[in-house]
Amino acid sequence: MQILAAIATSPETPFTIEECELAEPGPGEVLVAVHACGICHTDIAAKLRHIPVPLPKVLGHEGAGVVERVGPGVTTLAPGDHVVMTFGSCGVCEHCNDGHPSYCDDFTAINFGGKRDAGEAIRREGATIGAGFFAQSAFATFALASERNAIRIDKDLPLHLMAPLGCGVLTGVGTVLRVLKPSAGTSLVVFGAGAVGLGAVMAAKLAGCTTVIAVDIKEGRLQKALELGATHVIQGGQLDAVAQIMSITGTGAHFSVDTTGVPDVVAQSIACLRKRGSTAQVALSSSKDGYKLAPNIFVGRGLQVRGVVEGDAVPSSLIPQMVAFYRAGLLPLEKIVQTFRFDQINEAMHAIASGEVVKPVLVMKS
Repeated sequence: MQILAAIATSPETPFTIEECELAEPGPGEVLVAVHACGICHTDIAAKLRHIPVPLPKVLGHEGAGVVERVGPGVTTLAPGDHVVMTFGSCGVCEHCNDGHPSYCDDFTAINFGGKRDAGEAIRREGATIGAGFFAQSAFATFALASERNAIRIDKDLPLHLMAPLGCGVLTGVGTVLRVLKPSAGTSLVVFGAGAVGLGAVMAAKLAGCTTVIAVDIKEGRLQKALELGATHVIQGGQLDAVAQIMSITGTGAHFSVDTTGVPDVVAQSIACLRKRGSTAQVALSSSKDGYKLAPNIFVGRGLQVRGVVEGDAVPSSLIPQMVAFYRAGLLPLEKIVQTFRFDQINEAMHAIASGEVVKPVLVMKS
């Protein structure tokens, strides 16, 4: 079928929206009319080739829309269902079977390589265009997803607000609620107040943390963190964050989350912990030098450092849970989302890269 897709052709050139041909859904797949798609820093990293995906490619991995058709063998979704598309996984490996699909043995092949049993998905003027980014490639008017990574939601929910539940917000919320699991009354620090970090802030409030500290270099994002549940904010570019955290907490934080991947900030996220504290690291770093941290801090305090992919989420359970939080007013997604028309994709990319918008969401259909 004919679709419009935003194509990333090189790191230097802007996205171009072009007519393409999309394949029909294969076994276990669904065709989704994309109504909205969030933009994530991973999309930027892929376009800039910081993640080595081949170009040209259709990116986009926070799609939300309506199922148009289903392929052979699909039993849990039907035409007309509203869905949020999230990361893909095989469903049969050890990690998928153990309830940790973000560590799927085929995660890289499926989400970055576009692995698809039914063959090529998108063509432009007879030539294959890279597709299947995070098992969806949702910077398009229609996308193919698997039955496994398209999560049904109620039809009355605003799709432009639900789209970020597929990755960014899912990562922040899942990291706190599924991995760190803070007890009520504890302290948690979030480094980086983007969509993932603010998701973590909201989750910390949900968990009952009584001290929630956000660290960022942008004043606007710190103010947003206060709106969403932070009890304290620290301007990381001007203040010694670790000293400030120690002053606020007394002996250090119980938990921390780093969403930046910046080596010096990662070191701060570990150094700010009290004895037996835990940190979750959710961002990849381009640094080849590693993180500088005195061994006596890590070993002497008995700290736990955990890497986390996609919030270690099981999307089929966490996305409905986040929807319930949204309905209860506990996950105010409208405070972080700003919409852009599909043809404004390059402006939206600039808005997230510059930090002026927390979560840009492209709207393909009104």
